[in-house]
Amino acid sequence: MRVVWNIALICHAYFICTSSAQPGSSKLHDGWWAYKDVVQGSFVPVPSFWGLVNSAWNLCAMGKRQSPIDIETSHMIFDPYLTPLRINTGGRRLGGTMYNTGKHVSLRPDKAYLVNISGGPLGYSYRLEEIRLHFGSEDYQGSEHLLNGQGFPGEVQLIHYNQDLYANYSEAVRSPHGIAVVTIFIKVSLSENPNTFLNRMLNRDTITRINYKHDAFLLMGLNMGDLYPDTTRYITYEGSVTIPPCYETATWILINKPVYITQMQMHSLRLLSQHEPYKIFLSMSDNTRPTQPLLQRCIRTNIHFSKQGPHCPNNRAVRPQYRVNQWLLK
Repeated sequence: MRVVWNIALICHAYFICTSSAQPGSSKLHDGWWAYKDVVQGSFVPVPSFWGLVNSAWNLCAMGKRQSPIDIETSHMIFDPYLTPLRINTGGRRLGGTMYNTGKHVSLRPDKAYLVNISGGPLGYSYRLEEIRLHFGSEDYQGSEHLLNGQGFPGEVQLIHYNQDLYANYSEAVRSPHGIAVVTIFIKVSLSENPNTFLNRMLNRDTITRINYKHDAFLLMGLNMGDLYPDTTRYITYEGSVTIPPCYETATWILINKPVYITQMQMHSLRLLSQHEPYKIFLSMSDNTRPTQPLLQRCIRTNIHFSKQGPHCPNNRAVRPQYRVNQWLLK
């Protein structure tokens, strides 16, 4: 009882402070959240409190289409109308800046480079805004999405905004059909060749440039085609962004093959600090939001299965057929 009362008092104090702030001050608190408890002398909300400490973030607690989720293959609906994704780079290589944000490894393309996706479950063209890495302190965890209750060592999220309807990411993320996130699971392997794109990001000469929060490093000559595994199969569902304010404007597309990195590259990720160099070291690993309830949503896929499953009430009338993709179950 005492613990609950103390937390409530902290939240109450936060609301008193912010209620007297000037208009537009909510942006000052956009980064006022954490994935795990942080020892720094002040209360910073972890995922279970995101929706309680700021009224602008109430979807994090009350939303009905939240992400990430646990993908249960028995609940997937085969949809033959799901065409392959189309990726357009204009034939150019990508340049951008890699950041240690204190929460993620983030690669933001230079605005001069247009990379967009369309097709698949998308009715519009979506422009790449950011590539974000999630990873764990152990090899059995680190991905935000789970597969049949099991996690992967990491997850690459390619975050795009709807460039047909909206002028920029900030407008799109709070608007219908605003965001498309392509997810690729990361596996650690001694036998598979490391992914060429991630190899550029995670080689020692590069990753050591962003050891601490706010560090940044410019990368040039990246080929987006190198990041995507060789597959046209994926899983898709309607959900949310996985950081506050948890807007429910995202179409998620989970690619049906993983990418590989080396054990040394994963170790290098775990050595990245959430803090500036003058503060105590705290690894950025385990930067994941817990999975959220699926509720009434459908998980669609263009992966063929050999047995029948349930019909999706808000989808086209298609007799579902299942075939489990073997790599996903290993």
